[in-house]
Amino acid sequence: MKRFFGKVRPAEPEVSDAERELFGGPLRYDMGWSQHENARLDLTLASALRSMPALVGATLRMAWKADRRALIAVGISEVGQGVAAAVGLLAVNAVMHALLGSGSAVERLHALLPGLLAIATIAVVNSVLAGWSTSRAGRLEPLVERIATTQYLAAAVSVELEAIDDPDFRRLIDIAQYGPASARRMIGACVAALNSTISLVATAGVLTVLHPALLPMLILIAAPRGWGAMRVAQERYVSVMSWIEHLRASRLIGNLLTERTAAQEVRIHGVGPFLLGRYKHMARSAEAEQERLASSKAVTEWVAAALSGVAMAATYGTMIWLVMSGHMNLAVAGTAVIAVRSGSASLGALVMNINTLHEESLYVRDHGRFLTEAARHAIPKAGDPVPKQVRQVALDRVTYRYPDREAPALDQVTLTLPMGSVTAVVGENGSGKSTLMKILSGLLLPQEGIVRWGDSDITGLERSQVFDRVALLTQDFERWPVTAAMNIRIGRPGHDATPEDLQASVDYAGAGPVVAKLPDGLQSLLARVFRGAIELSGGEWQKIGLARTHWRSSTSSADSVLIVDEPTSALDPEAEIEAFSRIRRLAAPHRAVVLVTHRMSGVRHADRIYVLHRGRLAEHGSHDELMAARGRYAAMFDAQAAQYVPAGTVPRPTAPA
Repeated sequence: MKRFFGKVRPAEPEVSDAERELFGGPLRYDMGWSQHENARLDLTLASALRSMPALVGATLRMAWKADRRALIAVGISEVGQGVAAAVGLLAVNAVMHALLGSGSAVERLHALLPGLLAIATIAVVNSVLAGWSTSRAGRLEPLVERIATTQYLAAAVSVELEAIDDPDFRRLIDIAQYGPASARRMIGACVAALNSTISLVATAGVLTVLHPALLPMLILIAAPRGWGAMRVAQERYVSVMSWIEHLRASRLIGNLLTERTAAQEVRIHGVGPFLLGRYKHMARSAEAEQERLASSKAVTEWVAAALSGVAMAATYGTMIWLVMSGHMNLAVAGTAVIAVRSGSASLGALVMNINTLHEESLYVRDHGRFLTEAARHAIPKAGDPVPKQVRQVALDRVTYRYPDREAPALDQVTLTLPMGSVTAVVGENGSGKSTLMKILSGLLLPQEGIVRWGDSDITGLERSQVFDRVALLTQDFERWPVTAAMNIRIGRPGHDATPEDLQASVDYAGAGPVVAKLPDGLQSLLARVFRGAIELSGGEWQKIGLARTHWRSSTSSADSVLIVDEPTSALDPEAEIEAFSRIRRLAAPHRAVVLVTHRMSGVRHADRIYVLHRGRLAEHGSHDELMAARGRYAAMFDAQAAQYVPAGTVPRPTAPA
């Protein structure tokens, strides 16, 4: 009994060897994530019915916002169909009385005609109302999906970077993506449920008039099927939530087998057959889960159908007893049979529609939960304005620790970036350079210490204004699949620009020869995945990225910071020297340049060099000062310089200045 009527729980997962080999273990959610505050997953019938009005209300509010006239039209047409159904049953009752009444055949035929005409008229009216409802609901559905999708995407891009890196929040992002499509389907389900409800009310009213004993029998017929449908929906939802990460991993394998970036290794290293085999193993695990769901659904629906059949037999037995005992005449019994069949169909449809609403509302609830959590993690929109002139940006004893690590990524780091200067930050991998750049740009806030823009603490400033003052060029900057012009313009997309406006940035970055060879110049599409598009080399992309950075910097006259992280990784030595020279020239009285690189030759001309080691500031000073100190910087510089010394010669130690 508990198997059928207890709380729905995920099944013990079957874990394939492929999952362990590729991902280190089972890719399942244990549903424990749903137990946190405001996200309790209580999949009982009572909880579903309690929560559904609020969830349906949220969807209808989106529909009202999208097109209130269409929503009103749907409501009017559905009410009209319900009234037509009630009048139709009364007309059927009149026909039955005329058919089974006294008099000659001709007299009974004449008595039938008004009822038959009424039934035909009602059918025409009902079809017109149904068409009107379908038309207006068809308009509402895509509008609601667009609103829900916009809410989802707007919330996703507005959260703190910490939230994006948080596995639990990342999981919620994955789940909430199903919400907009479910909100769209809920419109159709709401319309169908409203239609079934009104028809049922009309039928129940007629049955009550015919004989009050028939109404509870009608409910007994449909209730088991409603329970069965909702139980199946709950089991399917728990399965989807448990297997969502497994599904994402399967899609990932498919993408790796088809993407251009992995195409070379897929073929040369024989990765294709290997991953395809693992994909098949993982697919078998998913197929076993689908088979389990299908078997469970079959048993549940069989139990529901059996209980409903017993209730149907009891209903017809009651009607026979009423006729034989003289409590109901034959004409009323005939109408009652039709009403019971119509009512049970309406109630069955209502139960199925409520079940659909319930199932879709689970995903809409996830969507709403994501919006709530995203709002809690959102970057604050309030704050003091950033002064136009700030003179410098400074970090004072800043510490930051990632949630999943014991050691801090930054530990008591202090540095100053004066406007007009070029500051270099160097250190081995894992020394904290990338975290420092995120702190400088406002993407992360310090857990200890202070970041000041001028005299203002960054935590009190409006973050969007801080972001507006930062330009970023990283080693893995985004290669947008758009035109070359938009790839440059996207550095500050709110500014309209013609190709002539962008030319100064193209020239500054030395990207003129790159643009000249493109088939349509700046209007060429830079994405091989589209027909007629072209792909650039790594070095060519680097120049487009530098042009983007110049465009962003040149369109701001306020004091700002330019962060350049490993900018020359794809360039040859000659191009690298030229790129460093161009980047240094971006320093201006109203702009500070921060240069993060492993290429020591590019930092020797920086005004100030900061050396990080394991999250702490190891030393700082000019190139000459640091070389004279013979510390970590000097050791790193000498190690790289030795790579360029001809074989068989002994490199001379760098003399202090």
